[in-house]
Amino acid sequence: MTGPHGEEPRVVIRDKRRIDPTSGAVRAPAGEQPAGAPPGASPHLTAPSPAREDQMSEQQTRAPAPVGDGDVARQLAERTEDLQRVTAEYANYRRRVDRDRSLASDQATERFAAQLFPIVDDIERARDHGELEGGFKMVADRILGLLDGLGLAAYGTVGDPFDPALHEAVLHDTSPDVDYPMLTTVLRQGYRRGERVLRTAMVAVTDPEIPAAAEAEAEEPTDPASD
Repeated sequence: MTGPHGEEPRVVIRDKRRIDPTSGAVRAPAGEQPAGAPPGASPHLTAPSPAREDQMSEQQTRAPAPVGDGDVARQLAERTEDLQRVTAEYANYRRRVDRDRSLASDQATERFAAQLFPIVDDIERARDHGELEGGFKMVADRILGLLDGLGLAAYGTVGDPFDPALHEAVLHDTSPDVDYPMLTTVLRQGYRRGERVLRTAMVAVTDPEIPAAAEAEAEEPTDPASD
């Protein structure tokens, strides 16, 4: 349908909603000027009502709910427990690191000492033959002092009782002059560091000699009927 001058009629859509969908403000009825609005202001928009302003302000500035004393105590207990757990874990870590470091140091010391043992054996043989003198004696004393500085102690002396855990017996004999298995010759000294044996002593052992009569008596079976 066309107008009197052959023009298409314009379609006008009027938005009669009282609440502006974008700003949320209340629109004034058409033709009315909102109270307190400056001249020329749009008559379709009005400022939000005081009640709506208070509601929006309350939503925007609402403070978090106050924390009670019970909640503070619970949070403090949780933080304290976390701190104690972390402290215990760190202490265990430090102990483990110190133990590993000490073990590595001991192993390195023992490996170094084991490399010195053949040299020490040569020094002891030279001393037994009276050849430890002059400049060689000074070097020998330094090497033996080095073993002392590493915490090593030599053991194995003639007259000591035989101990299979400390001594390696390569010779055995008997004698009526001894009352217990005795070291009669030390072929090679043993070394230990604290309670740890690094090298056993190589020795000759003399056992007590059992008289023939006592030996025969010990071997003769007893007759139960004679009792």
